[in-house]
Amino acid sequence: MINIILVNPDIPNNTGNIIRTCAVSGAKLHVIEPCGFSWDDKYLKRSGLDYWEFAVCTRYSSMEDFLTKVFKENAVITENTADSIRLTKEKSKAQFVFASSKAKHNHVEITYQEDTYIFFGCETKGLDEEILFKNYSDCARIPMQKDRRCLNLANSVCVFIYEALRQRNFEGLEQEGFLTKY
Repeated sequence: MINIILVNPDIPNNTGNIIRTCAVSGAKLHVIEPCGFSWDDKYLKRSGLDYWEFAVCTRYSSMEDFLTKVFKENAVITENTADSIRLTKEKSKAQFVFASSKAKHNHVEITYQEDTYIFFGCETKGLDEEILFKNYSDCARIPMQKDRRCLNLANSVCVFIYEALRQRNFEGLEQEGFLTKY
């Protein structure tokens, strides 16, 4: 399963769109609090439309809470969040990918495993640079024009999800549509 981890998202519309993308793609969404919005926000609800019931979305009070609940006995919690992530990744042998415009590798150069955890930072700051530094070989970027900061968060999540799905020939997804009027 593709696991999307949003670390402190700021914009409700993006998170709502990501919930919808996860619902239609089968990806699981993990949201690390605090968020820059209320979960009762009308824009969050509107962006997710009627896909909320199909999305698997779990919220966590902190990165340590996420690591402990998801990786259980393989979680390694230290005083430093970046170290906790790196050590949990190593102990669990899970594939962690860190999406960042600061990465050297392209997102299509990764061979996505069946259980992949793709981390995204908030819209205004991205992932903490210490996390990126301690996991730099696992960072990936979406190619874009020079001197552009980054792609929208919801669009970036979609690009990563669908590249991982493409590599598995969209297994489990309906791949053919039908006209309804003709």
